[in-house]
Parts: sequence; structure tokens; C-alpha cells
Amino acid sequence: MTLSLPIDAEANKLLSTDPLALLVGMVLDQQIPLEKAFSSPYVLAQRLGHAPTAEELAAFDPDALIAIFAEPPALHRFPKAMAARVQEVCRALVDGYDGDAAHLWRDAVDGKELLRRVAALPGFGKQKSQIFVALLGKQYGVRPPGWREAAGAYGEEGSYRSVADIVDGESLARVRAFKKEMKAAAKSARAG
Repeated sequence: MTLSLPIDAEANKLLSTDPLALLVGMVLDQQIPLEKAFSSPYVLAQRLGHAPTAEELAAFDPDALIAIFAEPPALHRFPKAMAARVQEVCRALVDGYDGDAAHLWRDAVDGKELLRRVAALPGFGKQKSQIFVALLGKQYGVRPPGWREAAGAYGEEGSYRSVADIVDGESLARVRAFKKEMKAAAKSARAG
């Protein structure tokens, strides 16, 4: 599969060919625009001079990794916290999946197991885990039995709820409109 997020073509290519880059993009996808989150693995690879492995990032000097994340333009608005989070995820991959991000999903027997594996990663709550399962299913063809159910509403065909549904500028606009609507509804519920 070739990811078609509305970002730099080379960043999309890396996300499409490097499972760790895709996972790092998902890790970074919080409190910043998704274009920034999913472009940052490519920027990280440029700064390192190569696409890093999970083993490399897991063993990286934490202060040096923070410095790389913080170098302008920073890879995330919270470079220290997110460098640490990426390193934690990479350590989990090394410990549980031989450092192979694709092994996280490659042999999951069903959607429930896939969701459980993703949710066990540092920083992956229920919603982020379901979005990642939906992204794997919709964009990467990772479709163990029950993957749509495991992804919840994010797995619904024809939905525009998350990065899993974005293939171009129009779908990005639809996802943003949905998120804006959800925020307004939540705000209204709190006020009422």
C-alpha cells in the first residue's frame, strides 16, 4: 500500500515502506496537526542520515534523542516527552517483537489480539489503539478477522473520523469537520 496523506511525498513513501516510521507517526499524533505528526518520522530519518531501527532508538542516549527532537523545527510541540515516548515504544518492540514493528501486527490471529497488542504499547489508550487498528486495516491491508469490530467506529467503512480515513485533502477536510463537530458536542454537553 502507498499512504497518501496530504504531506511530503517522501514522508508518505517512508510511512508506506517502514512499519516503524508509521508507528512513530502514530505515537506523535497527539496535540499537534496530523500532518506534522506523520511527517516527523521522515524528518527524524533526515536528521539521523537514515531511517532508524527500533533497536537504535531504544538504545539511543535519551538526552541526545531529546536534542534531535527539539532541533528547530521541533518534531513535536513536546519534544522531551515525545522523544521519551518514542524510545519507550521502541523498547517495547525490542522486548516483545524482536525490534520489528510489523511483527506487532503481522501474525495477530484476530482483531481483538491486534488491538490488545497495540493497546499494550506505552501511550496507546483505547482510542489511539482503535485508530491505529483502523489505519492498518484501511490503508495497509492488515485485516485479521474482526479487525473492524476491534477498531470500533474508526473501522467503519466510509467513515471520516481519523487518520485511517485520510487519503487526500478532501478526506482530511472531512475528518477535521467531524472532529470539530465532536469537540462542539462535548463542549455543549459540559456546559449543559
